[in-house]
Amino acid sequence: MFSRRVPEDRHPNRLAAALAEARRGGRPLIDLTVSNPTRVGLRYPERLLDALADPRALTYRPEPFGLREAREAVADTYVRRGVRMSADRIMLTASTSEAYSLLFKLLCDPDRASVLTPVPSYPLLDHLTRLDGITQRRYALEYHGAWTIDPVDLDRAWTGDTRVVLAVSPNNPTGSALTVRDADELVVRCAERRAALILDEVFCDYPLSDAPLPEPAPLQRHDCLLFRLGGLSKTAALPQMKLGWIAVTGPDRLVEEALDRLELIGDTYLSVSTPVQLAARRLLEGSAPVRDAIGARIRQNYAWLRHATADAPDVTVLAADGGWSAVLRVPSIEGEEALALSLLVDHRVVVHPGFLFDFAHEAFLVVSLLPPPDEFARGIGIVTERVHAA
Repeated sequence: MFSRRVPEDRHPNRLAAALAEARRGGRPLIDLTVSNPTRVGLRYPERLLDALADPRALTYRPEPFGLREAREAVADTYVRRGVRMSADRIMLTASTSEAYSLLFKLLCDPDRASVLTPVPSYPLLDHLTRLDGITQRRYALEYHGAWTIDPVDLDRAWTGDTRVVLAVSPNNPTGSALTVRDADELVVRCAERRAALILDEVFCDYPLSDAPLPEPAPLQRHDCLLFRLGGLSKTAALPQMKLGWIAVTGPDRLVEEALDRLELIGDTYLSVSTPVQLAARRLLEGSAPVRDAIGARIRQNYAWLRHATADAPDVTVLAADGGWSAVLRVPSIEGEEALALSLLVDHRVVVHPGFLFDFAHEAFLVVSLLPPPDEFARGIGIVTERVHAA
């Protein structure tokens, strides 16, 4: 009766089951996996959500690409990053996840197309490709003091039915941003092999150094059809507002064809609510203090993490460029799952084991940089002590 797009096995893994049990017990946890910026003690401007009460929302104005004023507000976020973008080439969506789904519908025939995705990466991509009936193939990110794309593995994964290559910059969880070489490897291949490049940039506003993340020059050449994704969830630290976007660049002929087809898709779903579109500019501009606070916190926690583990031979912090996560390499004596379970059950500390993100081998732990600094320091102290005692 049911579609094969939804997995038959939907049972929680051992760690998820143990976490649910721990939360039912009511004892406080140090959650080093938190990804919700509204739950980590950040102060939001008191009147930020007043913009949602715009009386114009009482009139329904369906627009396939979204309201013009909202798209112009999004275009201005690219100007802030030094990227030229026209509002005419922006489509609003209800979320980044929906943006992926709309683009898969645009570019891929079910069961007849493949999408290349990076690994390690966020497991959401597995579900999104499966739910749209698309074959997912992975290409490796390799770590040699920094994360880079392995071009040999990229070519190995590429097949005759590859229609899309997906990149995430900064990546979740590695925090790696595309280098000039990485961007060139992707753009050249997509242009020559008639594939589209989807670039997920949701964490681009959060560098782990004081300088903004640089824009790789190959992305500005417009050699291939490129779809950039972003959203209020990260840019405004408002995951509950449900507004994402697709910005389209590339050869004019391909861009015009893509936009024409996207207009039909957008007109079919019309999924974005009017109030959040009318509020988009004020939400984006008014959330600047929250962006700044998150940036200061993740940089503080990341710097402390590197300092705290500098003399710990058992724990290595892998280099990262941006985003809300950090990766710890630990000895593979007992295995990631056993270590994560022990930290949870015995020490009330929650971490992600690396296998959740398809790391090629053990052993890695992934931690969030969002928790309040005192809580983060306590949790990391417990992690390092537990690893050393293994």
